[in-house]
Amino acid sequence: MTLSDIASFWDRHPACTLHPGRTALVLDSPHSGTLYPADFRFACPAQALRMAEDTDVDTLWGFAPSMGAALLLAHFPRSYIDVNRALDELDASMLTGTWPLPLARSTKVRLGKGLIWRQLDDGTPIYDRGLSVAEAQMRIDRCWQPYHRLLDEAIAEARSRHPMVIHIDCHSMPSVAQAYSTEHPYEAHPDFVLGDRDGTTAAPQLTRWIERFLNSRGYTVGVNHPYKGVEIVRRHGRPSEGCHSIQLEINKRLYMNETTLERRAEFDRVQAALRELLEQLTATKHNF
Repeated sequence: MTLSDIASFWDRHPACTLHPGRTALVLDSPHSGTLYPADFRFACPAQALRMAEDTDVDTLWGFAPSMGAALLLAHFPRSYIDVNRALDELDASMLTGTWPLPLARSTKVRLGKGLIWRQLDDGTPIYDRGLSVAEAQMRIDRCWQPYHRLLDEAIAEARSRHPMVIHIDCHSMPSVAQAYSTEHPYEAHPDFVLGDRDGTTAAPQLTRWIERFLNSRGYTVGVNHPYKGVEIVRRHGRPSEGCHSIQLEINKRLYMNETTLERRAEFDRVQAALRELLEQLTATKHNF
């Protein structure tokens, strides 16, 4: 497949979709995409690669536009390119050429899950080849850039209408971390984890309000451990300017079979709690 073929593929298949909103709520699901382009050319088993997806997170939050909240969905898989990484979090060892800009050796890169993933959570290599500089740049141009442009637009639009905006970055997490999931391998996760980068991307009062709401519905909640929030909330969280960004992780075991990826009966209960959360965030006049 040539680079022009890759460009043609993304011209036919949009990398992401934005459902506009009218309220002060903006949601995005960056890791639930299932559109695997032919140029991915991964070497690991396809089913193993699917374990990297935030399975059904887009469906869990799919009601949000009907409530007036904006919702942005990525259609490409996070293992193809991860929009929750900064552009300098690219593993140079994966490239066959020299990247023209400085690169950061972040924790995510060391775990093999930088801008373009090197391996899965259990250490399974994704590729048996190097990627060209042009190939990596194409993924940035066709996927990363459009996603962030649309999210920028959605948040700017909400901020033009409302003095305070709440942005929720929607994710899921395995029930137990694998060797390269986080810096805390084999740790069992609570039902939800809220990340505001230690109070820098959202008012801590808002984060604690969401924590208490989820607790009241019978769920266990962690805050900033083991997920603090990464690039997306870092880019958009400006609580002093009225924009609060929180990464919200849902434990996969609550709503799905982590081996077969099939939904469990509890899916509806989890979705009902999320709907009620948005209802209360929309209706309540918070002062953060």
